Amino acid sequence: MKIIRTDVFKEDYQKLPKATQEKFTNKINLFIDNIYHPSLRVKKMKGHKNRWEASIDMFYRFTFEIHSDYYLLRRIGPHDFVLKNP
Repeated sequence: MKIIRTDVFKEDYQKLPKATQEKFTNKINLFIDNIYHPSLRVKKMKGHKNRWEASIDMFYRFTFEIHSDYYLLRRIGPHDFVLKNP
C-alpha cells in the first residue's frame, strides 16, 4: 500500500532528534510489512472516525489514516503532543 505524508508530518519529522528519525525508519518498514506488528502497538484513536496511532518508542508516536489504497501519515512527535494534535 502507498504511504503519503502530510506537509505537517514532514515538518514534524524534521524537528525530531536524529536517533528518533532512525527509529522511525525502522518502524515504518515494519508498518509497511505488517501494520499490526506488535512493536508498533497500533490502536484506533478515540473520538476520531479514521485516525490511528502507532508507537516509535515509549515517548514518540505517529498518527495516520487508513484509506482504500494508501495510508496518510498525519503527525509525528512526542506522545502527548501527537495525541492532542492528531
